[in-house]
Amino acid sequence: MDVLIVEDEPISRESIAHTLRQAHYTVTTARDGEEAMKILVDERHQLIVSDWEMPQMNGLELCRAIRAANFPRYVYFIMLTGHNRPQDTIAGLEVGADDYVTKPFNPGELIMRVNAGRRIIGLETRGMTVFSLAKLAESRDPETGAHLDRVRSYCRVLARRVQLDPRFPCQVDDEFVQLIYETSPLHDIGKVAVPDAILLKPGPLTASEFEIMKTHARRGAETLEAALVEFPRARFLRMAMEIALTHHEKFDGSGYPSGLAGGQIPLCGRIVAVADVYDALTSKRVYKDAFSHEKARSIIVGESGRHFDPEVVAAFLAEERQFTEIRSRFADGGAGYGSLPAVGAAAQGGPLTESPLPLGR
Repeated sequence: MDVLIVEDEPISRESIAHTLRQAHYTVTTARDGEEAMKILVDERHQLIVSDWEMPQMNGLELCRAIRAANFPRYVYFIMLTGHNRPQDTIAGLEVGADDYVTKPFNPGELIMRVNAGRRIIGLETRGMTVFSLAKLAESRDPETGAHLDRVRSYCRVLARRVQLDPRFPCQVDDEFVQLIYETSPLHDIGKVAVPDAILLKPGPLTASEFEIMKTHARRGAETLEAALVEFPRARFLRMAMEIALTHHEKFDGSGYPSGLAGGQIPLCGRIVAVADVYDALTSKRVYKDAFSHEKARSIIVGESGRHFDPEVVAAFLAEERQFTEIRSRFADGGAGYGSLPAVGAAAQGGPLTESPLPLGR
């Protein structure tokens, strides 16, 4: 595993590097936070050992910048510092540090803490397995591009914003944010049961075809529920099942498959609904052209309280810049993305033509 060491003092930097190399880690070094952020762009490093006191960007600022950067994979952050007062430890943890080692460090302790970070990062294997399964289902539709990457990133941004809302004190914690990022790619897993003639139809669906399309929500939930029976304590499976079942429910009760309304819809389903629709609106599909961000924003705002939870819409509006950045980072290739037309001629998604949302899938 690659470990990034961020330390401005050369002797200390080399001492840390030597200690970790002796423990068979691959080491990269940076002299301050700004250099570390440039290195992190390649997304290869998931474990950082950083000094607190540094020029340009110190350890606290670096940790805060990493947590705000929405890197696709979690970055485990160990703060290394001479500050050993309780309030210093709290300050480090508050900005998102995962562990805290005081100077002068004990080599054995540092290795132990880095090993612990490596084990925690290894838990992402669960996320990679979930994502691979979702990718397999998505592969039936060659035009969906980076849809899953974008949707899970949008969900994480929305969940983090909702986490700040005092109206959700018991529903959204750090684990919720991580779980929705991991499990939201499974929202359409039930589409493996939808015939290609319907799934890939380049035009409006008939009423009977749309009824078949709608079965994907329940079929996906049933598949995940079967796994949950075997592993009843797996919280990620429960959230994945709830998302698959409820991401097409609407806040006013007019959605499917159960006609749930308001708080009857799990929060994870309400969040995925906004993320999924935003991506569908701003992406080209076999049945529609792409909308601009401004057009998609107008539609989502107009559907607040009807299709979408107003609190989740408020979170979307507060994080618009993050949405456009994610959309750019995971842009599909070709003419269907990038500079987006306002409204496409093939934007009807089935028998929902009276709806302001031109989506039926």
